Amino acid sequence: MTRVRLIAPAIALATSAAASPALAELPEPVRAMIDAAIETGDPGKVAAVIEIARSTNPESAHELDTLQEAFNEDRAEAERIAAAEEERRIREAGLLANWSGQGQIGAFQSSGNTESIGLTAALSLTRKGLDWTHKMKVAADYQRTDGETSRKQWLASYEPRYQFSERAFTYGLAQYESNRFQGYTGRYALSGGLGWKLVEQSDVNLSIKLGPAYRRTEFVDGTTDNNLAALFGLDFDWQLADKVKLTNDTSATAEGGGQALVFVDSENISLSALTGLEAKLNSSLSTRLTYSVEYNSDPPAGSVKTDTLARFTLVYGF
Repeated sequence: MTRVRLIAPAIALATSAAASPALAELPEPVRAMIDAAIETGDPGKVAAVIEIARSTNPESAHELDTLQEAFNEDRAEAERIAAAEEERRIREAGLLANWSGQGQIGAFQSSGNTESIGLTAALSLTRKGLDWTHKMKVAADYQRTDGETSRKQWLASYEPRYQFSERAFTYGLAQYESNRFQGYTGRYALSGGLGWKLVEQSDVNLSIKLGPAYRRTEFVDGTTDNNLAALFGLDFDWQLADKVKLTNDTSATAEGGGQALVFVDSENISLSALTGLEAKLNSSLSTRLTYSVEYNSDPPAGSVKTDTLARFTLVYGF
């Protein structure tokens, strides 16, 4: 009996000593600092503050671990609920909802030895769903030199895309072009095929697509040409920098990107390439410098093979 009485207090003391670090309470200022970090919802800040508290209050390691785990669980649950709500919103969205886009316009005027005036405008719209993406674009370039029209080009396209795996997708494309100075009043193209996202990162995106195509060309002389063709497309975007100082009160984001579209048939190879550099002035407004190349291996008589155009435009995103 005496032996039991001696052993029991020893066991209780050992148990108390082992449990005391886990039961130690954080000092109120330390707890307030952690609560303030948790309030921000920033996991980096929470982890940093808890790590500092751990180094200065090692006896409270268990409580700090509990706070970190609770924050992680709450954040994961909030993200799951937000993702489920976003999916529900997308699934229930109407046909005219979930569209975003950009409108851009640029103009120039010169006088003196040569009187010139020019206008370029474009509108692009994108609707992103869970698996489907729809892209629409219209663009126009117009120029008069010494009282005569020297450039008049129109472009309209629609491209639906279905993402059936993390990298692979199918696409469709309907496109219309008109450019009398390249020898045609209308050029229509239909295509469909497969695509692949080669690179998908926070700052770099690169995708390609390939498929058969049908093209109908209506020339300025009244003749028409219908051909089966192959299409190759490339889309490239590159975030060059987070902030580039343009003036003492304007920060900008520079983006470099481009796209190329190649049609190959038995009579003509057509290449349309666009490369651009964009500077973001604020959340909605940007400036953009682009350089486009239009190439036809077998143009109509009196037309050149290569047509280029540099544009500087003001872009509004919505």
